[in-house]
Amino acid sequence: MKLLDPILSRRWQLFVLMSLIVLVINFPIIVIILNSFQTTEQILLNRSIFPNEFSTVNYEFLLNRTPFIRFVFNSFVVSGGSTVLSVIAAALAGYAMSRYRGKSMSVFSQALFVIQMFPIILALIPLFVLFRVMGLINSPIPVIIIYTVVHLPFATWMAKSFFDTIPVDLENAAQIDGCTRFQAFVKIVLPLSGPGMAAVSIFSFLFSYNEFFVGSVFLRDQDAMTVPIGLQMFMQQFASDWGSLMAAASLAVIPTFILFLMVQKYIVYGAVSGGVK
Repeated sequence: MKLLDPILSRRWQLFVLMSLIVLVINFPIIVIILNSFQTTEQILLNRSIFPNEFSTVNYEFLLNRTPFIRFVFNSFVVSGGSTVLSVIAAALAGYAMSRYRGKSMSVFSQALFVIQMFPIILALIPLFVLFRVMGLINSPIPVIIIYTVVHLPFATWMAKSFFDTIPVDLENAAQIDGCTRFQAFVKIVLPLSGPGMAAVSIFSFLFSYNEFFVGSVFLRDQDAMTVPIGLQMFMQQFASDWGSLMAAASLAVIPTFILFLMVQKYIVYGAVSGGVK
């Protein structure tokens, strides 16, 4: 028991330390949630982060008198579409980079680095002109395409790192049994790389869900706005509805929070396996 006491004491100390670190890191989110239960007048007058009186008036206004639900739906459409395209393209390109060696593949891999370093802001004006001529402004299609292209280099390299860990002998055995190269990829490689593809899809979804700048250029009507763009409507030139803004920010965090709880092990797996072979 005497040997266990120092160990338990050290564990409690580490627990308290980690709890303090988590509290400090998440302090802004805690403040936002607490302020969401106060009106704008109470937020400006109250000197404490804790509300004197909890009120749900901000949430009632947000859900009943604003198109916030529409913003959330648009965010899921844009994020889901770009995630699906990114995963499909990254899986195919990552597999090719992992299994095929040669000068052309080396040039392709280097081109991915160049594309990733290219700032998308430099291409926004010609892209806006192009999609306006096509009549796609205020449509999720151009935003989905741009998000896919921007995230694709990172997703491709991450997918390649997962495919590198799968032995080629498994594919050769499947081909001996009568599978084609593509069938071996679909039936053998993809199922084994499921956690890796999950990690790729998570990073792609979070990037698309939180992105603001590109969406603000192409999604200008309220019916087409996503959550990050819709939050801007609560901030005007001469006044800001801080109460509704805090409530909207609190609700906007919920989908990503639930997603993180469900797939946090894949995020860790992707971060470790994607960086270390």
